[in-house]
Amino acid sequence: MTDIQRVGVVGAGQMGSGIAEVHAKSGFDVVITEVSRPALDAGKARIEKSLQRGVKNGKLSAEDASAALGRLRFTTDLADLADRDLVIEAILEQEQAKVDVFAQLDKLVSRPDAIFASNTSSIPIVKIAMATSRPQQVVGIHFFNPVPVLPLVELVPSLLTGDDTARRAEEHAGALGKTVIRAQDRAGFIVNSLLVPYLLSAIRMVESGFATAEDIDRGMELGTAHPMGPLRLSDLIGLDTVKAIADSMYDEFKEPLYAAPPLLLRMVDAGLMGKKSGRGFYPY
Repeated sequence: MTDIQRVGVVGAGQMGSGIAEVHAKSGFDVVITEVSRPALDAGKARIEKSLQRGVKNGKLSAEDASAALGRLRFTTDLADLADRDLVIEAILEQEQAKVDVFAQLDKLVSRPDAIFASNTSSIPIVKIAMATSRPQQVVGIHFFNPVPVLPLVELVPSLLTGDDTARRAEEHAGALGKTVIRAQDRAGFIVNSLLVPYLLSAIRMVESGFATAEDIDRGMELGTAHPMGPLRLSDLIGLDTVKAIADSMYDEFKEPLYAAPPLLLRMVDAGLMGKKSGRGFYPY
């Protein structure tokens, strides 16, 4: 356990609920917030289902699952995060929304040494940090989906992040059993800078009629030993999230390979977000 004991998570969606779950299982006191009671209830149900699955698969005892759930508190009031040592933002991948949340947290969180972290997968951390009066305490802690399963965390200090903040954040991620890699504060960081152009290339293949989604995925799974093909992976990530990451990277670098293909734009416009909406490149 690190000097961080009380953790807040803003957002109870797929990522936020996973981040809250791994903290609770690791013994941390967790407060998780959402903008509405239905969204909060959905997040709680998602965590409960994940814990039950862990018990069923023999990866977690019923007692440990119950104890983890007991460490979680659910609220719609950001002010309930006032006493947190660390607050992790995990809302939608939209810069202005994140900036607004950090501006509020800066006023609400009373601990002078509190760390403010963003789980953003693409937005430069310094843009978010400048919404606060303490940018030296803002850092990127990027988890990967599904959070309870994937062991990686990208640690992203900005130009203004203090050395002590980065050190404490890295130690904290290690206390969760995660492996930490450090990335520079540029859109996409390490993993998405490599992954997203690959996903977009696969989408362009489908768009042009070059190959079917099934054959593209089968080719990458059987020909390169990928556990999941790029179109099914895009569906799992969420096509709206893939688009948001691509937009952020294109805004920063203006590289054509980072531009979202028209097919992706139209699917997002149509609400075909992938697995979470029931349909993307595949039906669910």
